[in-house]
Amino acid sequence: MGGPSDPPEGTPDGFPGGAEDEYRSVVFDESFVRAARLQEFSAHERTTEHAPAVRSRPSPHRRLSRQALILVLLIAVAFGTALYMGVRHPYQDPAAAQQPVEALRSTVVPLAPTGEVPGTSDVDQLFAQSPAAHYKIGADGIALPASRRTANFSDGQVINALTTAKDYLVRSSLYPEVLSGEQVRPVRILVDGDQLDQFDRSFQEPAADGRHAPTGWLVRFDPTVAQLADDEVRVQGSLRVTEADSGTLEVTTDHTFVYALRPADSDGKAEASLFTVRRELHFRFDRDDLRLHQTQVVGSSTQAGPLSCAADSADQLRPLLAGETATGGGPAGTDPYSGGGATALCGTLADRAQPKV
Repeated sequence: MGGPSDPPEGTPDGFPGGAEDEYRSVVFDESFVRAARLQEFSAHERTTEHAPAVRSRPSPHRRLSRQALILVLLIAVAFGTALYMGVRHPYQDPAAAQQPVEALRSTVVPLAPTGEVPGTSDVDQLFAQSPAAHYKIGADGIALPASRRTANFSDGQVINALTTAKDYLVRSSLYPEVLSGEQVRPVRILVDGDQLDQFDRSFQEPAADGRHAPTGWLVRFDPTVAQLADDEVRVQGSLRVTEADSGTLEVTTDHTFVYALRPADSDGKAEASLFTVRRELHFRFDRDDLRLHQTQVVGSSTQAGPLSCAADSADQLRPLLAGETATGGGPAGTDPYSGGGATALCGTLADRAQPKV
């Protein structure tokens, strides 16, 4: 055999160094013993088992490699489980699966006056002598009902749906830049992403087909015809929320908006008149809409006047102003065999709906 060798971790403490140490070849510290690849069986083990006098000790590196492999496998399983849960939630109610977004269907009914449109230069007097005298101003007239949780939606989610519906009404019926036709973005950002193609086409290629009428989405006046005489629009109406199914909330709104208008580009001295718009909207909300503060506008019914029945009210509203009368008779007839759009509708604006000036 070769000569003695140093322990793996150096000379043990308390022993002098040097080749002359006569016990150096037989003294082993604890680190030397731990590093040994062979381990002697105990006396008891040798008497109870037929085994060699020594056994090999497992390498610590081998034990570490096995533990590392097990850890890697556990991490891989956990990651795979998390990925599966993210793609397909095991507790998702099949009835709550997202439904396809329905396209907006809208109608706009012009209300023609029976005589001259009444007007005055005093806007306050105009409102005071009209049925809108007790209406609240602006967003204050769009009051939220007492909210209550439903079977599948919390109080907070119900309030969120009602608040979004109110925001849509405010932006689409009260914003001056929207009413003048200058902007549509304040309304567009509230529309569900799956309806944006229909929304954009309605303004790029407006049509009176019940699907692509800009006035189905919002209120806007022809800026070459009329302008606001007063930014304080009078409003009255109601909102109602219901649960359509386990994954959908629906909000139905019914509001009357009364605007004071003057001729376009007037110097402020021209007489003002009132213009009334009643909007009934049907909103739908899935859970993504509630999270993103957006809505699906699936139904819109508008009655507006005083308007001429012959005027095209799909793109912009062209009000009859103070002193004007309806011309052109009723709406043009619709050929049911042409397949070219919805049946034209027109109504009469009751005298009692006009201010008494």
